[in-house]
Formats: sequence, C-alpha cells, structure tokens
Amino acid sequence: EGGGKGGEGLGRAGVLTKRDLESDKLAKLAAETWGGAEPKEADPELVKKIYDEELKGSGFALGRIMTLEYSQYLEKYLWPSYDPETASSQHLMSLVCMVNEKFCEQIPAWDAFEKRAEVFPAFFEAVMALLQAKEGSIRERAFLVRFFVNCFQSLENSAVRSVCLPQVALPLWKHLSHSRLELEIRKAPHLEKRWKTMLKKEKKEGIDRSENLFLPVLLTHFFEQLKAVPAEGKLDLEIRRYLERVLEFLIDLTAQLPTRRFFLALLMDRQVVVRCKLSHLAKRKDGRLFSQLLDLLQFYQHFEINEHTGQSLSRDEMLERHYGRMQLLQRHAFSLYPDQMREFALSNIGAIENRDALWQHLSQLPLEQLKGLLTKVRLIPDADATSPEEAAAFADQQTLLEVAVCAHERRISQLDAINALPLYPGENLLWDENVVPSLNFTGQDVLALPKLNLQYLTFHDYLLRNFNLFRLESTYEIRQDVEDVCLRLRPRLAHYDSGHTTLTGWSKMCLPLDDFQVVEVSKPNLGETKPAHVLAEATFNVEGIRDWRLRKEWEGFREHDILFLLSIRAKYKVGQHPPPTQGRSKEDFCLQHIRGCEVLGMLDADGKILNPLNPESKGLPRGGRRQVRVALDPAQYAIDAAEKAKSGGDGPYKQFNVLMRRKGQENNFKAVLECIRDLMNSDIVVPEWLQDVLLGYGDPASTHYTALSPLKEVDFNDTFLDQQHVRDAFPGRSVDFKPNFKGQVEPPFKVTFPDDKDDKESPLVASSYLPEDPGPYPERARKTNSVRFTDVQVSAILAGTNEGLTQVVGPPGTGKTDTAVQIVSNIYHNFPNQRVLLVTHSNQALNDIFEKIAPLNIHERHLLRLGHDADKLETEEDFSKYGRVQFMLQKRIELLSEVGRLAKSLGVVADVDYSCETAQHFYLFNVLSRWEEFEHKVKESKDAGAVVLQFPFADFFSNAPEAVFKEGMSFEEAMRAAEGCFRHLQYVFTFLDECRAFEILRTYQERAKYLVTTQAKIIAMTCTHAALKRHDFVESGFEFDSLVMEEAAQILEVETFIPMLLQKQQPGQASRLKRVVLIGDHNQLPPVIQNMAFQKYSKMDQSLFTRFVRLGVPYIELNQQGRARPSIATLYNWRYKALGDMPHVSARESFQAANAGFAHEFQMIDVEDLGGVGESEPTAHFFQNLAEAEYVVAVYMYMRLLGYPAEKITMLSTYNGQVALLNDVCTQRCASHPAIGMPAKIATVDKYQGQQNDFILLSLVKTKNIGHLRDVRRLVVALSRARLGVYVFGRTSLFSNCIELSNSFTILAKKPSRLALVLNEPYPAQRKLTDACEVFEIHNVQHMQALVMQKLEEERHFSAAQGKIKEAQDQAAKRIAEAQARYAMKNVDGDARVEPPAEGEEGEEGEQCKEEECKKGQEGKEDEAEGEEREAERGES
Repeated sequence: EGGGKGGEGLGRAGVLTKRDLESDKLAKLAAETWGGAEPKEADPELVKKIYDEELKGSGFALGRIMTLEYSQYLEKYLWPSYDPETASSQHLMSLVCMVNEKFCEQIPAWDAFEKRAEVFPAFFEAVMALLQAKEGSIRERAFLVRFFVNCFQSLENSAVRSVCLPQVALPLWKHLSHSRLELEIRKAPHLEKRWKTMLKKEKKEGIDRSENLFLPVLLTHFFEQLKAVPAEGKLDLEIRRYLERVLEFLIDLTAQLPTRRFFLALLMDRQVVVRCKLSHLAKRKDGRLFSQLLDLLQFYQHFEINEHTGQSLSRDEMLERHYGRMQLLQRHAFSLYPDQMREFALSNIGAIENRDALWQHLSQLPLEQLKGLLTKVRLIPDADATSPEEAAAFADQQTLLEVAVCAHERRISQLDAINALPLYPGENLLWDENVVPSLNFTGQDVLALPKLNLQYLTFHDYLLRNFNLFRLESTYEIRQDVEDVCLRLRPRLAHYDSGHTTLTGWSKMCLPLDDFQVVEVSKPNLGETKPAHVLAEATFNVEGIRDWRLRKEWEGFREHDILFLLSIRAKYKVGQHPPPTQGRSKEDFCLQHIRGCEVLGMLDADGKILNPLNPESKGLPRGGRRQVRVALDPAQYAIDAAEKAKSGGDGPYKQFNVLMRRKGQENNFKAVLECIRDLMNSDIVVPEWLQDVLLGYGDPASTHYTALSPLKEVDFNDTFLDQQHVRDAFPGRSVDFKPNFKGQVEPPFKVTFPDDKDDKESPLVASSYLPEDPGPYPERARKTNSVRFTDVQVSAILAGTNEGLTQVVGPPGTGKTDTAVQIVSNIYHNFPNQRVLLVTHSNQALNDIFEKIAPLNIHERHLLRLGHDADKLETEEDFSKYGRVQFMLQKRIELLSEVGRLAKSLGVVADVDYSCETAQHFYLFNVLSRWEEFEHKVKESKDAGAVVLQFPFADFFSNAPEAVFKEGMSFEEAMRAAEGCFRHLQYVFTFLDECRAFEILRTYQERAKYLVTTQAKIIAMTCTHAALKRHDFVESGFEFDSLVMEEAAQILEVETFIPMLLQKQQPGQASRLKRVVLIGDHNQLPPVIQNMAFQKYSKMDQSLFTRFVRLGVPYIELNQQGRARPSIATLYNWRYKALGDMPHVSARESFQAANAGFAHEFQMIDVEDLGGVGESEPTAHFFQNLAEAEYVVAVYMYMRLLGYPAEKITMLSTYNGQVALLNDVCTQRCASHPAIGMPAKIATVDKYQGQQNDFILLSLVKTKNIGHLRDVRRLVVALSRARLGVYVFGRTSLFSNCIELSNSFTILAKKPSRLALVLNEPYPAQRKLTDACEVFEIHNVQHMQALVMQKLEEERHFSAAQGKIKEAQDQAAKRIAEAQARYAMKNVDGDARVEPPAEGEEGEEGEQCKEEECKKGQEGKEDEAEGEEREAERGES
C-alpha cells in the first residue's frame, strides 16, 4: 500500500529531507495554499488534482503522503472544508490517506475531527458507500479497509464508537442464512425477544437497518478477489495485499467482544476460514503471510469463550460442546442415511473425532447426500433459501467435506499448544519476516501478529497475546546478537578441506565448541509426549583468552544462565566476502541451526557440577578445557526428534560448533515466558472489582474507592504539618477540629468523613490526637514527614489508603515519589497487620523510593528490598535479605542483654536472657504481672505521686537521657510517661518474639524465606524480579494486601499484571489483594520496545496504566511542579490539564538567580552544518551530528571554566549514535583536562527518564526529518529534566514547523536562535534572572570553540602564574626554615646572641620573596587585562 515508483518510494527511515521539502513542488504548493496559521477553504479542483496526480498518480508513494500529512493537509485544508453533500471521492480518499498515515506515525488522528464533530457520522457513511461501490482500484479499496481497521481499533473515542458499533450490531444477522439464524437464536434464547422487537420496529418505521451495513458487501468482494487468484503464475501484488488487509480486519473484529458478538455468526455462516483454506492463495509460496493470518483468524473463531455472555469456557465445557456437535452429526447421519452411515453413527466418538477418520466416513456420501446432511446440521445454507452465488460456493464435495471436518474435528487445546511451544527461538522463527520484521518496518504492511488494544476476550487471551509478543520481541533481540556474532566470526571454507568451516574472526560473546553431547533424555511425564528433561554437556577451551576478566566470565557460568548452541557452516572461501545486500535469512549468516539451553553448572575436575561453597570440591580442572552441563528445551527436542525420524539425517545436536552467550540482563526472557505460561496453566483470581476493567469492560469508575466501601475515618498520621495544612488539603469543604486530651490542635490528625459520600455540605472532622509515647530513649522517637503536600496530593494519598484502584498521573517534578511514599506509610499505620508490595520499573527508581521510606516512622525490621542493586541503597542499614537476617540476629543479641539488665533491676535471679523463649516466659511471669499490678494500684488513686512511687521499672529506666517523670506532672501526664516506658518494654519483647523464628531456623535460606513471607511488612522489588521469582513466591506462601507501583506507565502491560498474582490463591476464596495504586505519567515515554513492528503494529509499548487512562478509569493528576523554574516548566506544562508551580520554585534564591555566563535560562540554539554535513548515519539507524556534538561539548567546557560543577551538568540526545559521539568528543576534549573532566552523565532521553539535573544540554541531531522526537512524549521528557537551565541544540527551521511540537518550540522561538552569553561572569551568578545584562552573541560552533580556546589559554596563563607564585612561596618558606635553623644552632653554640626574626619578620630573603610575589601577581593581572582587551578587539570574529 505504501510503495511507490522510482524516487517516490522512500523508506520510512530518512524520508523527506528539509531540502526535499524546500525544493518539492507539492511542499511549495502546501506552503502557499494552506501554510498559514488558520484553516483555508478548500478548492475542490485542487483537491482532485493533488489526489489524481500526487497520490494516485505516484502509486500512493510514501513520500507524497508524508509530505501532505507533514504540511497539515488534513487539519488545515481537507477537514475544515469537507461537505458531505458535495465532497468528491478524491476528497474522501485524501482524508482516508491522511488518517492512515497519522496512525502509521502513531500521531493522534481523531483530534482534528473534534472540530465539526457533527459532520463525522456523514463522513463515515460516505467512506462506507465508497467501499461498497464497485469503483476504485484494488489499492484504493485496501486503503479503505485499513481506515476501518484503524476505526475499530479506536473504540475508546466516542465519535468513532458511535458509528462503528452499529455496523456489528443485531441487524447484521439479517444477512445470515435462515438455518444459521435459527441456530444462533437457539444458542442465545435471550436474543429472540430482542430480534422480534427489532423486526416490528423496522416494519413500523418502514426502514431496514441492514441496508447500510458494509461488512456483508466487503466479504462478497473479498471472495470475488480470492477466487480470481490463479493456482500458479504471476499474482498481482496489490490483490494479495488487499486480501491480507481484509483478513487483518476480520481478525480484529473477532478478537474484541463488542464486535465479535454478532459478527462471528456471519463469519461462520459464510465459512470464511474453510473457503480461504481451499483457495489457491493459501497453497502458493507467496501466500505464506495469508496462511499465517488465516491461522490467527481460525484461532479466534474457535476461541474458548461464550460470545453472548463473555464467560471463559473451561476445557471440560469445550469438550462438552465438541461431543454435542459430534452426537448431533451422528444422529442426523443415521436418520438420513442409515445404510451408508451406520458404522459412523454407532462408533465411539473417540474413534471418529480426528480429521482422517471424519474424512474417511463422510467421503462415502455422494455430493447431494453430503449437502443434505450439512444443511440439516446447519453448517451450510439451504440452496433454495440463498443466492445463487452463495449456493455455488458449496457446490463441490471437497468444500463440503472440509466444512464438515473443520466443524467437528477435535482441536488441540490452546493451552496444550502453548505448553508444547519451545521457549527458545529456532533458526526458522528468527528470520521469519512475517512475525519478526526487520527494524525498518514502515507501518504500511500487514503482519501475522496479535495486537494489544483496549479489550481482551478472557484472561487467557490477554496472557496469550502478551506471551506471543514478548517471545517475539525476545526473538528479535536474540537475532540481533546472532547476526552480530556470525558477522564477527567470519566463517570461511578451509583451503585444505572444502567441506570444513574455519572461523577467521573472533567475538568475545562466543567460543568454538570442542564437543557437544546429549547425556540424558528422561521419560515424558504422565499425559505428555515431550521428555521431562534433556541434559547435555558442552566442552570449550579458554586457553586462547588473554583478558582475565573475559576468561572469568566464561568460567563463571551460574545456574539458570542462558546459552545458545550454533551450527555455522561457511559458504565462502577465505578471501571471499558476501555481497552487501545479504542479511535477510539464516543462510546469509551461514547459520544452519540454533538452540537455546539453560546452564545447570560448570563441571569440576571429577565431572560433577561445581559448588563453590563445598570445601571438598576440587574446583575447575587444570588447563583451558572447560565443560558446562546444560538443560535443553524438551519441547524443541521432541520436535527435532520427530523431524529427524521423518526426514533422516543427524539432526542439529551433532552439528553444533559454536557456543554463544549474552549479557546477563538480556537473558531474563525465558523466566518471564515461563512465568506467563504458568499463569495460563493456573486459575487467575483478581479482585472482583478489578476483573472486568482489566479485560476492558464494565464501568471504569467502579474500581474507584468511592464506588466500593470508603473509610469513614482515616488516620492521616504525619501527612499534615499543621492546622492550616488540613484546611488547604480540602478546598471548598469546611473542617471542624477536635483537640487532643491536652487541649491542643496539632498533628497528627484523624479525619472523619460524612456517612453519605455524596454529601459535600457537611463539615469534615479533624481530630487531633497524641501519638503513643514510644518511651524515654531518643532512638525510638517518632519520625515525621516534612513535605507540605498539596490538596491534589492529599486526594491521591486518601484514595491510595482506601481499598480499590487508584491511578495517579504525576507530571515531571510533581512529587510522585513523595506521594507514593506517604501512601505506603499511611497503609502501614492504618492497617498494621497488612503487607504492602512496592514495585517499580528500574532498580534506580526502587532505590530512590526506598531511600525516602527508610527515614519515615516505619520500623526497619518491617522493610525489605529484593533483587539486584540493593547494595547501592544510600542508607545506613542494609535492607537486602542478607542484611535483614544479619540485622535480626544482631538485634536479638542486643535485646537479650537488655532483658538481662531488666531482670537484674527487678531482682530476678534466673537465666532469662538465654534465648527468646526464656525471655518470653520472663515477660509473662515477671514483667506483665508487675505492670498489671501497678495499673490496678494507681488507677484507683488518680495521684501522680503514686505513679512515681509505685512504678516497678524505675531502676531499669534510670539510664534514660532524661528523667522519666518530671516535677509538676499531672496524673494523666505521669501515667502517659509510665505507659511509654512499658511500651518500650513491649517493643523489646515483641521484637524478641519475632526473633524467635531466627533462633529456630538454622539455615540462611529458611531465615530469608521467613523474612519474605512473614516478617517484612513492606517488600520492594522491580517488576522483572517479580516475574523471575513468581514461582518461588507462590510456592513459599508469600502474601500481600496492597500493591503500590511506581513508574507504572513505563512498565509493559504483562509485567504490571504479574505482580498482582504473586500469591497463591486458595480454592473458593476471593483475592486477598485489597488495593492497587498505579503511579506514573502516560504523557511521558512508554515501555521500551526494540522492534518497531511490535511497537507500531501490535501496540506492545502500551502500558496497563495507559490502557486504563484510555478506558476512562478515574485518575488523579498532580497539578503543581517543584522541580524547574516556572519559565522552563512552560515548555511542557501545556501537555497537562492545569500544571502550576509550587511556591518554592519562585521564592528560593537558586531559582531567582540567573545562570552564570548565560543571558537566558533556556534557549534553542540553531546549529548549522559543519563542513556541509548535518545529520549523518555511519551505520543503519545510528544517527549522529558532529556540529551539534562539538557545540554541546564547547558549551560544557565553557560552563566548567566558569566554575559550574560537573555533577550538575548532563548531556542528552535523542539517539544512541549521538550519545556515542558525545562520549568520544568529551573524552578527547575534556576527560584529561583537570579543570574540566567529564559531565555527570551522557545519555539518551529515553534512558534518562525519571532522573534530573540542574543543567541540561540537549542535542536533537536530526536535520533531514524530525524523526522519533515527533512523539510528544519524548519531547516532554527531554524538556523536563532540567531544574535551572536547558539549552537545546538543533535545526530550528525543521522543528519549529511540526504541529505536534509547536507548543514547545513556539516558546523556544521567542528567545534568540544564537547562543546568548554574558562574559566573565563566574559561577554562581550574583545577577538575578530579571536583571539586565550585556549580551555576547555566539554565531556558530566555530565561534564558540574560539571563545573556549581563549578561556583555556587564559586559564593556562593564570595557572602558570599561580604555579610560579606557589613555587616562590615554597622557596621562601624553605629559606626561612633554613635561616631559623641556623639561628637556633648559633644560639645553642653560644657563638652569637642574634635573635631569630620575630613572627611576621622574615628577613631580607622573605621581603624579597614578597616583592617578587607582588610583581608576579601584578603581571598576572596585567595579562588578564590584556586578554580582555584582545577579546574586545576581536569583536565579531
């Protein structure tokens, strides 16, 4: 569809240079006709001319379409002037092309139609009429079908939904055959009344709602084109693409419940799958993609779901349906043809349910009898009650037999098919372009891939789509590594043996295999056909590895590491090179086979798996020969064994000659796939209030806490800082305050809400209370929050504390992490017996949030951080499993010593501090009894003096920093102090009771398991760790009540879903999960997907957070940012509803001060080509821009010379190639210079999401086209990383014309396009941001470099002068020391009575040195003054 002729068929990468746009006549026409700010009235003749000549005339060249879309043809010209009555077909088709292109570019397409939304239904009807008409080429029809694909994938848009759903509603059944209609109404009796009511209403109104339905017409035309495909010979490419596009549309309709419900009956009535299978195209070699799409359609046609109720069908229910169909067929066969079909009718179903048996029995019937049987069971329409064309489709016996067999054969369970699927990709899957496309996917083609959209049929469907896409994304990443390794190895045919392959190259990620043997193949488990496990041993040699670090990596394989076995056979002789066009198949890389395996362990000298902790192990054998034992994939091994038995040969396992490894973090794919497959094999139980919304159905607001059971009273703990803070947190509501027992109104507060949740008039009641006295020791003093939360943040905290689903959208700098931390703290204090699971996308984010939780009033014994990088936490304590176990053991010792001291103070002579058990006995019989006796005595007297005299633990608390009881205390105050002391004792013995398990459990593994399953209340991990360890969590009995997820918009949908299912569900019980809190920002970057096809076609980068927002689930958007200057925030706050600024970003001195040396706090600097070169691409998709890199580094050097700290400056770019170039230039220019050094970080915008710095230098790289910065989410991330200054380097003329980015670049355009500096202003600046300054303008990168070189020269002169002064000072000090030594010697010898110089009197030498220093200093100042004069004289040079 998106092809072209000659120079017009541009690829997606590198489309439309700026020069192309400037010289192109179509671009000039666009600029002249609709290039202004306001929409223009369209000229119908011009629209026709553009379509006929530029679009259709060029074969719908991608370059032409992109030029028009880029020029805002849709927004400014086509749609504002569209008139349903007079619009031509060319106008309609132009609109369709523009909408399709926007979807291809992942740009919001329906926003333009919001203006004049009332016209949209008429436009949609016109497009339908155009599709139903017989006019137009096959390519134009393909564009129309693609338009409908995009429409039915956008049902969240109300305007689109209102016109699409009527096309798949009940009137569609009027196009069914009579027999099929009877069958469908019998299957869904509740629809019979609705059907009759619809017919009566249509008859009364005199209309037929089925006349305007385009799907029946589409199917008819589809079969006409399919029938025209020849069995052999040349096939029109456009026809094939059209048929594939229609199949994609049919798959989409059957894969969503709202569209599937009534459409599926039409699909089965027309027998689409059977007729496509028997078509010539399905049997042709170039029909492979068509066949793959057909398999996907057949899969969804027979999906295990009740179409009318939406209920998932179990395996037993599917079998019951199958047996019912078979019994019906047997009965009718016997009743109609008892003689021919007696054996078939009386046979056991198990004997006749496979394809061969059914075919054999049914083929005995003649054509007419077979047709009569199938008509009787309602599989084909009655010939007398259907059109001649439809009757002709079922006129041959081959078709009838296929219809009967497909309807009645027993199909393998979808779950069994997934369980039999290998988890490692094979060589055929790696290079299958239909399912694993190359990186340069344009978005124009159809692929045999599932799609992630708004709705899913069942949880099985949900997991299956994610499983397939995750597997294919991993396959693509593995393919990249395999291609890299094969190219680096350079396999060639040996001179001495033309059949032998020699590796003339080298790669650190692979080694030649000396030997590979399969050592064990176990018997299959009960009910399976694949082996239970397959073990093998691989032998390789590490003697040739000189780098000890690399050798250590090859010798240090650990259990569960993933390796790949490659069979490489050379095609070229030594000295020959493959042609550059190769790289599309396994043969191009000389690869025959590839199999994955999982490491069980390295083998030691005895041939046993090496255990480093075993003192008896002999370690690795001497020399370089190494063996590793691996587990092969049993499913793949069974497939290979069957293939070997069928075709003969040695099979792949005797041909492997290369062992390949990958980086550790890249090999999590197998564990995640196993996790998803385990979920599909288990019963999935999620909270009832969340289930429908997860699948995309039901009322989105039903998950909000207000729709469930909101808390009537919430303890906000330390959320509020004072009384006014409470009032500010509930704007528009009156608040009544209740004092604590001391008569004070101060934090903490408990807030009571009205019984009626809709009551907004009644006042809230904020009750102040005194927190429990923790005792007299300061280390147990209560810690409090210091953040003054905004009213919106308090709303988020309130929602997160309640049960239900809470979504918090956090724009940059709005305190998402602080809000998440306070939610966790409030849950901890409101529900002390509940456990919280805290999940983030990255280890860095997890550490950030955990470092904020640790200082709160949460006891550290309840905190646990799982996974990698726990050691990088910047906290005093170690919160890893090992650290927590050691903490508990150490704390046990400390507390037992306190128990001993307590016993001594009470006069108890017993060994009570021997263990936690003896300590508990001591508490019950000696401590608790004394306290109860004390309470009984003093509560009757109500006398503070009695409390002091009777207090039984006074001796124990005598070492407190302050006296427990103070003079003048009231009874209540004295009793509160006594209770605080007893509470401390309770803490000691409660802690010891928790330590008791660590006494009983002897191994680290048992203690760590207890820590995870019982001890910890707040458990933090990454989503990847949750997926990797889910099986262990479930088996260990891990449980939790709340899930709080940060960075939720950056996490893959399935990786968000898995943490909800980390606990084992008890049969018949509801889910324990009570609340889910998702915190993220869908306006920033989504999850990273390497393959563009999975991102554009399958929408794999859609997070669960984003899908919930699209579905309309209520969310709270934080509305005040506290990161950036208000002026910088304007660059991105337009993207949000009402993003304002916190007071401190205007009040603090650091935000008021100007950026030293810069005239502006932000600026877009126009960077011209350097040496005639702008953007370059040294390798595919590795974009660089040397001019911008040099400019960025020069500005960084300038900042460092002014005194800016390096750790406050970050360089960012939108492409990896530019990051590599910036690193190279920085290393060369800055790394070795002591006054400059490297910046804090050089990274891509994508990888820097979630981080910030004071100053950002941003390189946009592109000069030919905008590239992926056109995704507004990437722009928001790029411009929101800076606190005090952001300087953007790019081509202003290119980026300022993009409508999606116009809000930001319009603001940037208000500043000069040349870098404006303020010379000789050291950091930090004393100048205010509003102060006037003298501006020095930089013309280009060479000018900036000259300025930096001048500064460096001045710095060198100054450093040299400073060095001379220092040298003179050292020499003077040395001479003074020598003179003092001589004076001392003379004084001792008595030869002279000359006194040494007094302090400050340095003698002649010292005076001379002072004069020299003054002179040198004066010379340095003169040099500096001369440098300034030279700079002034140079002027505009």
